[in-house]
Amino acid sequence: MPASGAPRKATMAVIYAVGAAILAAGDAVIVRALDGAVHPFVIGFFRAFFGALVLLPWIALRPAVLRSTHPLGQHAARAGFKLLAMVAFFAAFSWGPLADVTAIAFTSPIFLVLGAALTLGERPTPALTGAVIIGFIGALFVIGPSGSGFSLAILLALAGAVLQSAIQLILKSMSKGDATGTLVVWNLLLTVPIALILAAPFWTMPGSKELGLLALQGVVGAACMGLMTHALSLAPATIVAPVDFLRLPLVALGGFALFGERIALSTLCGGGLICCAALIAARAGKPSST
Repeated sequence: MPASGAPRKATMAVIYAVGAAILAAGDAVIVRALDGAVHPFVIGFFRAFFGALVLLPWIALRPAVLRSTHPLGQHAARAGFKLLAMVAFFAAFSWGPLADVTAIAFTSPIFLVLGAALTLGERPTPALTGAVIIGFIGALFVIGPSGSGFSLAILLALAGAVLQSAIQLILKSMSKGDATGTLVVWNLLLTVPIALILAAPFWTMPGSKELGLLALQGVVGAACMGLMTHALSLAPATIVAPVDFLRLPLVALGGFALFGERIALSTLCGGGLICCAALIAARAGKPSST
């Protein structure tokens, strides 16, 4: 029975991960649909606010999820990094080609390998070193002479990828003491006040159309997080993580269908290399699968 149960769990994990990838692609499309009408910090606040609203009934039913072995300050620091990463990606999706920004976002596991080596003293294996090199070459394809270039959107996407890798390094230690649900809940709850403070200088109340899109984004974001979390509880990250690469063609398709964005050959080549590098990193060492 256990032997037959494992493949079934892996299949369900892949199905949940596919759902998460579809929702994540929809998240990017929603940001582009806002068409710059809402400041990225304000988007970050409403994303966290509506996401927290979705989770409140679950928290009320399971208050024990709030019990944590880590100090509130550590959760707040992680929430702050997560917010900055989200805002960087929101701005990048607003101002740059969706496919290019998504491809650059997949460099996060590469920065994670480098960060683990620099801060945790973890020596990368030859496979991980190769992944870093392949990922770097892929990024050059996307931002090279025939690609997007070092536009503000690409730089913000790179900043978001670096911040995302920093978050994973923080999670590496926090996940040893807290359940995934606890980490998710505290992240959303603490992001709301932090985001409100940062959004205050840029605050303008969104119109009804924008508010509807922001509410949809909050629900989509919370559902995406829940699906991916459940997928990771059913199967190892080495099975789940590669499914996330489905985001790239989905985002590219959404950008083409809704906004007329054409995909450059350099983006396809670079995105493919970056995805391969991230896959190698995920399979070759624990730092990238945390």
